[in-house]
Amino acid sequence: MTSTTNDGTTAAAADTAGEAGARARDVLGRGFSVRGLTVRNRIVMAPMTREFSPGGVPGPDVAEYYARRAAAEVGLIVTEGTYVGHPSAGTSDRVPRFHGEDALAGWEAVADAVHRAGGRIVPQLWHVGMVRAPGAPPVPEAPRMGPSGIPLDGTEPGRTMTLQDIDDVIAAFAAGAADAEARGFDGVEIHGAHGYLVDQFLWSGTNRRTDAYGGDIASRTRFAAEIVAACRAAVSDAFPIVFRTSQWKMSDYRARLAETPQELEAVLAPLAEAGADVFHCSTRRYWLPEFEGSDLNLAGWAKKLTGRPVITVGSVGLDGEFFDAFSGRGSGVAALDGLLETVERGEADLVAVGRSLLADPEWAAKVLDGRFGELAPFDPARLASLH
Repeated sequence: MTSTTNDGTTAAAADTAGEAGARARDVLGRGFSVRGLTVRNRIVMAPMTREFSPGGVPGPDVAEYYARRAAAEVGLIVTEGTYVGHPSAGTSDRVPRFHGEDALAGWEAVADAVHRAGGRIVPQLWHVGMVRAPGAPPVPEAPRMGPSGIPLDGTEPGRTMTLQDIDDVIAAFAAGAADAEARGFDGVEIHGAHGYLVDQFLWSGTNRRTDAYGGDIASRTRFAAEIVAACRAAVSDAFPIVFRTSQWKMSDYRARLAETPQELEAVLAPLAEAGADVFHCSTRRYWLPEFEGSDLNLAGWAKKLTGRPVITVGSVGLDGEFFDAFSGRGSGVAALDGLLETVERGEADLVAVGRSLLADPEWAAKVLDGRFGELAPFDPARLASLH
């Protein structure tokens, strides 16, 4: 006869769940350190734009949102993208900014709340570049601008950035990094992915410049490297800098910065040399190999090529396609065996979780406790109520 536990499950099933939970704790429950930052485990909350900050100022509800995940054992939180202090940085007055006393005071309260809950937190600094809608807030009169004024979505061209524009944006990122340290954050992330401004310089599809900031891969990387270097100079040696990168763009999921590992190294090596401590490698599905002939994903290649720690991300804990989140279809809960193997092999140091943590604030605690049967699936129809 098969014995059962008090909750009606079989003893064999309970044993299996216990073994899976123990493995998850062993792999993801270990601490991690970089420069002066130590996190209690390997689980990271991925940045997700929310537009819950009227006037660009995060309020008590934003602090509660992040602290709730920290209290449920998320080791490191990367905030939603925050606009740097440049007039053309944003395209919404409900996305938080990381400049101005009112917004910075709000963010300081967020960091304090996360720390009280036992977590660590870094803001993601963001400039949207040519993704900005003409006339949009928070600064309606600010021009759309990018490396060559080329839009990603077929809309009207914008302004090609001058050298002064470039210097101003670099200074804005550096100021954001300095403010992050001054307000008690544990590090900073530079958004260099998904077709926004930094990525627009990196990608040949949007960078047609003929000066020192355009041309070959090394020249296209200069802007990003100078941002990293300026941030590094603006903060203490103990303050880590994370750089988020991707091949895909919000407007083109098939776009690629690099077709080969050698091209990827040409992008990442200057960033590491400039002071990037961690690469946050955004993919739509973390389990997909990045280049033919190897099972390594983008994060695995970034670690191999630079020697820097990496964060892997992309549909962690979900069995639905990335596109599902944008087409109204939900995602079921997926097993984590492949993810754990990736970390066990040393191909990723940290694991960023997005929609799974949005759907279930206690995702980290449940995974580390082996309570996989309690995980909530992601349902985009419930987005307005997911806090």
